Amino acid sequence: MDLFILLLVLGIFSETTFLTIRKFAEKTNRPKGRRKVYVDTSALIDGRILEVARTGFLYDEFVIPKSVTRELQLLADGKDLEKRNRARDGLNTVNELERVEYIDTTILDDSQLGRMLVDERLIVLARENRGVILTCDYNLEKVAKTEGIQVLNINDLSMTLENKYHKGDKLRIRIVEKGHNPGQGVGHLDDGTMVVVDGADDKIGKELDVIIAKFHQTSSGRMIFAEVSGFKKSRATRRRKNERESSPSTNR
Repeated sequence: MDLFILLLVLGIFSETTFLTIRKFAEKTNRPKGRRKVYVDTSALIDGRILEVARTGFLYDEFVIPKSVTRELQLLADGKDLEKRNRARDGLNTVNELERVEYIDTTILDDSQLGRMLVDERLIVLARENRGVILTCDYNLEKVAKTEGIQVLNINDLSMTLENKYHKGDKLRIRIVEKGHNPGQGVGHLDDGTMVVVDGADDKIGKELDVIIAKFHQTSSGRMIFAEVSGFKKSRATRRRKNERESSPSTNR
């Protein structure tokens, strides 16, 4: 009997330990609480946040105060055609954000804040709920930061993701292999970006000065197309020379 009781106690202890460990593991692996991101009028009118949200990079709770949607509605009903169209785009952004599966979007009744201006309401809500403000408004960003509130500015994100290089820029590239098409050589930037160079198929192992012609962006990465510096000019010169040599001479 004593052995039976001992085995029973050990079984209960093992089961309890197993359940405790599993519960702890589930709690550890569960995503942390989402930030409350208070979205202002300028970010909705801008619209770029919708494309960012659709990628799944964000895992936040978007909170759009009713004062913001009312402001959009007033602009959408206004006489200024440009502002009216942009405000309607902003209202469409609100509707589309509510459909994005990666984020929670809440329309918040902020009428308890009385006659405060929209920007003031956002600051109060973010401060009281330890949230952040999403905006494209430089002045709102500065005021919010003086209140110790974190700000997400779409323009800052855009600048961070902007290409370091532009069409017409010169690069120094080592050609490491032939390209897919005839006449092409391939090199890479320090960050791994592939550079396809026209007129460099016979330059493998050499460093060349190249000029950027265009960019190609895909979900698998970015690709730069370039030409050897002076290649286009020399190619045109050779073509004109060949044309002169092939044309019949005229006696004067």
